[in-house]
Amino acid sequence: MNPIRNAACALLCFASLPAFALSEQGQTQLQSLQDRWAEINYQVPKEQREKAFASLSEQAQKAVTAEPDAAELHIWNGIILSTYAGAKGGLGALGLVKEAKASLEQGLALDPKALSGSAYTSLGSLYYQVPGWPIGFGDDEKAEAMLKQALAINPDGIDPNYFYADYLARAKRYAEAKVALEKALQAPARPNRLSADAGRKQDIQALLSKVNAELK
Repeated sequence: MNPIRNAACALLCFASLPAFALSEQGQTQLQSLQDRWAEINYQVPKEQREKAFASLSEQAQKAVTAEPDAAELHIWNGIILSTYAGAKGGLGALGLVKEAKASLEQGLALDPKALSGSAYTSLGSLYYQVPGWPIGFGDDEKAEAMLKQALAINPDGIDPNYFYADYLARAKRYAEAKVALEKALQAPARPNRLSADAGRKQDIQALLSKVNAELK
């Protein structure tokens, strides 16, 4: 056996791991946040979502406080805050969006590849949906760069392909959007995310119908 080679392999394996692994309780919290988010986003009546997301946001913040070095929890805190902002709407949502951005950036700093690059996907979606200066931090160039980075990490994922398609459709790049949407429909199922996947596929089909109408 070659001790130098073994040591190098050990270092490479260690380097490939996230800096901080979620505890068992953290994993349970993460699953709970994901499940409740999907329930609110796709099953709760629209007029009840703001209150439901406000409550879920409090739960997410507690999870982050308990495990501040867990990138996954920072990312989901950001996802929940951004969806809460969407449910709230108006200028009052801008503060929530800024909090979401900060949480996602913290997750990115801790582990850029956590949750298959979800921080890049979520930040990218914020950059193209939030108004630009002087109201907000929206920036289409940053949005596209972030979304492409997400796709570099997770090229077959349902979310990076959907949000990239949504960005392209808003930019009237319909042919490119259709390609991304068709790829999103072929994305492999995510473990323990069946409800979220089903809801996202509804989003994809709705956007695909609009894109196809524009391409006629």
